[in-house]
Amino acid sequence: MYNISSHSPRTALNNKQNKASQYLLKEILEANPQQIILKIYDVAIVNSKKRDLAKTNNAIQELINSLKFDDEKVREISTGLLRLYKFCQDQMRKQNYDIVYKILTDLRETWSNAFKN
Repeated sequence: MYNISSHSPRTALNNKQNKASQYLLKEILEANPQQIILKIYDVAIVNSKKRDLAKTNNAIQELINSLKFDDEKVREISTGLLRLYKFCQDQMRKQNYDIVYKILTDLRETWSNAFKN
């Protein structure tokens, strides 16, 4: 007998979402730290374009959490990035989405180029 409920559009959608989630999880688990940073930038950029304050700020907070201040050589860079990230969070609250999008896009491109070298 054919069970119609197991082949519903909702079941197909859930299966598709589950496969996408599994793929994303696998991709994240296999990523190196540089790839993870770029993915976090991607999330922040996409959500700033969507004007989603909460998701953008959550992604920026993850970037803040990744900063290192214990090494004197990188402290200055981390401090500058912290200021930029906090500025972006503030601008999101003020609904200046284009500014945030531009800053995050430029930073992502800079990091991507740095990771290639």
